[in-house]
Amino acid sequence: MKKWTLVPLVLFLVLSLLFYRALFRENKNDLPSALLNRPLPEFQLPAVLNPERLITAKELTGEVFLLNVWGSWCVACRIEHPYLLELAEQGVTIYGVNYKDEQADARQWLKLQDDPYVLSVADVDGRLGIDLGVYGAPETFLVDQQGMIRYRHIGIVDKRVWEEDLKPRYQALQKESG
Repeated sequence: MKKWTLVPLVLFLVLSLLFYRALFRENKNDLPSALLNRPLPEFQLPAVLNPERLITAKELTGEVFLLNVWGSWCVACRIEHPYLLELAEQGVTIYGVNYKDEQADARQWLKLQDDPYVLSVADVDGRLGIDLGVYGAPETFLVDQQGMIRYRHIGIVDKRVWEEDLKPRYQALQKESG
């Protein structure tokens, strides 16, 4: 038997192992990010509610916060939004990345639905989303006070996600920051 005849079998076993791990991992929304423990990507984007004001990544550092990727076109964001308002009322710092949206629609959304964000930046062309590795909205990143991305959640943030996933990490980072 020649060595190369085993290649398909080895390839099949490796792929089977990868599929098995993907199917049975503990949290299916917990996708690894290449940006974990790396700084927020540099950006300079206009604020949604004040397009004259340009916001940079550096302006967001200094405290632990959630960076929520959202869009007025996003159905799941409509489901998530009321819980983000609750978190904001509890004192959780949330910044928004308005992803590939019409800015008039985004401003209308925040006016009608209320605004849980300290501020939102307008990522109209999706460049920041690409730099963050965003699959779509909603996605939420947990960022420490130095501006390092420490966790990524894909999908809706609701009470269960907050209590089981994000809150313990958020509180641990707050303790680290003193």
